[in-house]
Amino acid sequence: MTRLGALMVLAWVACALTNGTAVGGTTGILEGTVTDKQTGEAIPGANVLVSSLQIGTSTSAAGTFTIQNLRAGRYELRFTHVGYQTFVLRNVAINPDLRTRLRIVLEPTDVQMSEVVVVQEKPLIQTDVTATTFMVSGEELRVLPITRPFEIVGYKPGTTLEGNIRGGKPTEVNYLVDGLPVQDVLRGGVSSVLPISSLVGMSLYTGGFEAEYGNALSGIVNIVTRSGGNDVSVFGRAGTDRLVGGTQHSQQLELEGSASGPLVPDRLFFVVAGSGDLNGTRWWQDMQNYFAFPMDRNLNGFGKLDYVVTPSLRVGLQLLSSDHGWRDYEFPWRYNLNRLPPERKTSNRLALIVSQTLGQNAYYTGSLSWYNVRSRIGDGGKETVPVNDPYQYDFGLRYIVAGTRALWMDARQNTYTLKFDVTSNAVANHLIKYGVEFNQYNLQSDLVKLEPRKTYFGKPIVYEPQLDFSSAYSYAPRSGSAYAQDKIDLLKEGVLLSLGLRYDFLDPRASRPAVEASLAGDTAYTFSRGAETEGKFKHQISPRFGAAMPVAERGYLFFNLGWYFQHPLFDYLYTGIDRVALGRGISAVTGNPDLEPERSTAWEVSFKYILPLDLVASVAYFKKEATNLVDTKTFIPGDSKLAGNYGFAEFVNSPYAAMSGYEFVLSRERGEWITGELSYTYMVAEGTTGSAYDGYYIAQYGLPPGRRIAPLSWDQRHTFKAQTTIAHPQDFTLSVFFQWHSGRPYTAYPTSTGFEPVDGGRFFLNNARMPAYVNIDIRAEKHFPVPWGLSPLTIYLDVRNLTDEKNVAWMDSNGLIGGELHDPSGYFIGRRTHLGVQVSL
Repeated sequence: MTRLGALMVLAWVACALTNGTAVGGTTGILEGTVTDKQTGEAIPGANVLVSSLQIGTSTSAAGTFTIQNLRAGRYELRFTHVGYQTFVLRNVAINPDLRTRLRIVLEPTDVQMSEVVVVQEKPLIQTDVTATTFMVSGEELRVLPITRPFEIVGYKPGTTLEGNIRGGKPTEVNYLVDGLPVQDVLRGGVSSVLPISSLVGMSLYTGGFEAEYGNALSGIVNIVTRSGGNDVSVFGRAGTDRLVGGTQHSQQLELEGSASGPLVPDRLFFVVAGSGDLNGTRWWQDMQNYFAFPMDRNLNGFGKLDYVVTPSLRVGLQLLSSDHGWRDYEFPWRYNLNRLPPERKTSNRLALIVSQTLGQNAYYTGSLSWYNVRSRIGDGGKETVPVNDPYQYDFGLRYIVAGTRALWMDARQNTYTLKFDVTSNAVANHLIKYGVEFNQYNLQSDLVKLEPRKTYFGKPIVYEPQLDFSSAYSYAPRSGSAYAQDKIDLLKEGVLLSLGLRYDFLDPRASRPAVEASLAGDTAYTFSRGAETEGKFKHQISPRFGAAMPVAERGYLFFNLGWYFQHPLFDYLYTGIDRVALGRGISAVTGNPDLEPERSTAWEVSFKYILPLDLVASVAYFKKEATNLVDTKTFIPGDSKLAGNYGFAEFVNSPYAAMSGYEFVLSRERGEWITGELSYTYMVAEGTTGSAYDGYYIAQYGLPPGRRIAPLSWDQRHTFKAQTTIAHPQDFTLSVFFQWHSGRPYTAYPTSTGFEPVDGGRFFLNNARMPAYVNIDIRAEKHFPVPWGLSPLTIYLDVRNLTDEKNVAWMDSNGLIGGELHDPSGYFIGRRTHLGVQVSL
């Protein structure tokens, strides 16, 4: 059977299983029992209604009820029965992929009485999640000192502010919006930003994840967006940091607005949201001499329509869009900033989502989506790039005083995704979920990039030709997956097993050229292109296992083990191998469509215990090993200070990394006034490489290529985090986030000339540590009453780096912060104070 035939069979099987279209990670299940308060007996036939959705069910003869396929969020429930007092339960949280269990007790009465209203509190321990997971509601996101939703990752234990999760690279995290990825599949990173007011919540998986989720080695972040209802809601916010004098501002202006409600009551609902971030960046004092405000512009929009075809069938249409345009700032170019090219990245996603409940025991959800990302660098066409115009440096080879950056790019990626998921609890004590996904990519990249050769110490080698990274390619790879997951309740009171199996594949649909080198002199080579080998069809089966069990009366023990799989970034597969690129000669770095997927095995064991005052203490041990990570291997190695044509580099699989550590957390997630979290993480993150380009640059600098295990550049051995929120709903809210971590590694390799190391100097990667990091962020809100029964007007104060600490971001090989030029980027950004106003209707 051909590969395409196998894929068609896989999709057909999915359709047959679902009998319709089916998206995971956005809905949950509500279930429970209804009993008589006096006798304790089950009440059959009691009505259960989700007020805002006008959907419900009745209890069985055993007094049980189940409502499938509830979108994540918070709901009001009404329980009624003839002869019993009406019971209203508010603030019931539904989390994606999880079950919310309730025990409802009704009071018998012979006369009509006012209804009983109770506010539901979230469970202190989520017992049906076997790995470390954080659930953050939309309300929590809106009161924290963050600008973009994904920034919440850095607030949680085991993570860094840059997005590393438990020692992995930021690119090892899969970011999802309503179960669908928003990744840049060419070069990595998140390509879309959503207004915070468009979210209902977020799930962050740091200790492992179930078979439903894939293409990630370290973590999953899944955002769930809002849906409209019969009530009209309007939100607006505006803030700026320009009201504070001096230089402690970025001339930033933030705007956000959203609205939701019915277009046709009970049938058709809408949500629209938009946000804008306009600023001059932290470098505005220099950049204002060259560019008009704003130097960085980020506009984001979100829209959704939900149509209720029947009470059990919903159809949704979703659009999200981001447009980010900016000017780079590099300190050596500060006297020539207008010769750095402008950059712009746009993304748009259109998704059709169908969801249907199949009786009391099953539902399916699904999506058909198109995701487009375009990245551009430079104005005009690539013919305007000055490929033969090397930069002009000052006498000390420090500042670039003339010349234009030889950089231009136009890269486009279109991803078409079909996804099916089915959830069933038809078998007693089992929650079964299975599904398939198929992705068709259309990728185009045209890059012109030349860089001057430099020593390891950053000095340009002006008499050497520039390094050519130019590339042009167009490919259409495919990927897909299938999974099955079963959560088994072994005992009625809490023992749970989670068993999963996932299959992933990648068809690169490209050939790998063989490049041969011939000696053309003492230090120079010529290259010729030989036969081609087709990139192999890659696939893997990944088991997942988890367990949870009660220990004593108030404690729970959890265990999780998983094998994980991630496709390499497509730029690593295709750059420099297109016929057009090869026609110009060998690119400095050449892609490899036969790269193996990156793989990891991770496990953790944790224990949680409920203390007085609704405090929960937890301790976790985790360990992860990653293999097949991507690096570059240089062929025809040589010293860049001597060789005229030293060779080229190709992406290969070789590096190894290992991470392990402990997390201690004390949290209070519910409380009338004060909630928060205090954590300490001890972690070791070591490996043979931290970047896919490490091998290339080490060889270019003429350094020994070695494969010594060393601390990775984000190796934070000791990390303390404290987050607290003090809130009075009608008056004020104060959120404070504190972080301290021990110094990160850097490579100490001193030089006195910028060309050679000091006598006796030896190169060992990341052999020294920078100073420790400390930071405090706060957000304070004051609520002012508004007449006519409207929601309060809110004035907020958002301060980042409250104490204006000079935290070190990087040091050169001599241990100088910011290097020889004392570049201000050697420090993280200083204090920034935002003042703003927001209103809800």
